[in-house]
Amino acid sequence: MSTHSITPLLDLRKLVKRYGGLVATDNLSLTVRRGEIHAIIGPNGAGKTTLIHQISGAIVPNEGTILFEGQDITARSMHERVRLGLARSYQITNIFKACTVLDNIGLAVQARRGSSMRFWRAAIEDRALFDEARVIAERVGLGTRVDALAGNLAHGEQRQLEVGLALATLPKLLLLDEPMAGMGPEESARLVPLIKNLGSDIGVVLIEHDMDAVFRLADRISVLVAGRVIASGTPDEIRNDAEVKKAYLGDEAIA
Repeated sequence: MSTHSITPLLDLRKLVKRYGGLVATDNLSLTVRRGEIHAIIGPNGAGKTTLIHQISGAIVPNEGTILFEGQDITARSMHERVRLGLARSYQITNIFKACTVLDNIGLAVQARRGSSMRFWRAAIEDRALFDEARVIAERVGLGTRVDALAGNLAHGEQRQLEVGLALATLPKLLLLDEPMAGMGPEESARLVPLIKNLGSDIGVVLIEHDMDAVFRLADRISVLVAGRVIASGTPDEIRNDAEVKKAYLGDEAIA
């Protein structure tokens, strides 16, 4: 087996992040494989958001190493990480509410190509750009909404557009931090298959409080408590882990 085939997409090694006397990330190690959805769950204050910030480059760990496709990116900026193929939705999801869905995605495609926004007027004549934008819109379930103003979209549709803008960067790994927050049951139900399909060809790191969605979506789950990974495994392994039940899932463990 080649080294390339066994190299994790994301490899976190002994990460430590301290804030004064508080250890938010405590000697944390985990891997994310290519083409998998890896959910990170845990109680409030477990360090999930701090971990995502370190992966995305928003904050730098005090100790440890972050490898992306085998390359040390611990000191790389957020922008550099996006260029390498590591995207977090909010980094690149400044939705232009006065523009259409298609224009929003087209702008994201244009930004990935490296052209200045002042060339946008010329870019709107670029059929290939908008062909790509339409494919992305279709992929995130907005194929019939390409002419709608982003500001007029329902909350769930705006989250779908955010995912579309992230996909426009052609990520190899997508970080999704509570994508279903604020959604009703119907909106969440539409987002689940969208995220599931993403995991077929890119890696996804998912933080989500909707445990039903997590156990339906994830290929693997890591459980954070007090900045430490107390368990990592398949949904069935996590569901039946005594320590996880005691520390987090409790009586609400997914049946």
